[in-house]
Amino acid sequence: MQRLPKMMTKIGGPVCDVFINHRGIDTKRNVAGLLYDNLTRIGVRAFLDSMNMKPGDRLFQHIDRGILGCKVGVTVFSPRYCDSYFCLHELALLMESNKRVVPIFYDVKPSQLTVKDNGTCPPADLQRFAFALEDAKNTVGLTFNSLNGDWSELLRNASEAVIMNLLEVKEERKYAKKQR
Repeated sequence: MQRLPKMMTKIGGPVCDVFINHRGIDTKRNVAGLLYDNLTRIGVRAFLDSMNMKPGDRLFQHIDRGILGCKVGVTVFSPRYCDSYFCLHELALLMESNKRVVPIFYDVKPSQLTVKDNGTCPPADLQRFAFALEDAKNTVGLTFNSLNGDWSELLRNASEAVIMNLLEVKEERKYAKKQR
């Protein structure tokens, strides 16, 4: 039986390999859903809220557990991504927990992504979200234009990036274990 990290044994639940952070209204039925299907088909344990949650699950608790238990995060930035408190919360938790993040810029340029103050979010959260967003925007990612992009190429490149990052995380953990 695989041993769970101490943090996961405290909050319980299975560990996933990849957490897919996305704005559902923009990407659930295309890039996020297709990537989830592709990754699970090749044996990667992926977390996508609509596929891994059921009625009665506590939203933040379940999502936070998925993020803290994952090895790699995929963030699908889209035109309405920054309008969502949930998306920004997930991104901040991924970045604060030092997860490897593969950004996908779907129909949006990094320079177009900004945290907006609509008056409902505490200032501390706004600052947290802005730091995480800047960090992610300065991470090498994939860009995709849905009007003229090649979907097969996007899925292949995103899946390869996830697998490469998973392998690097595995090697880093193996090395860290030897150092103890």
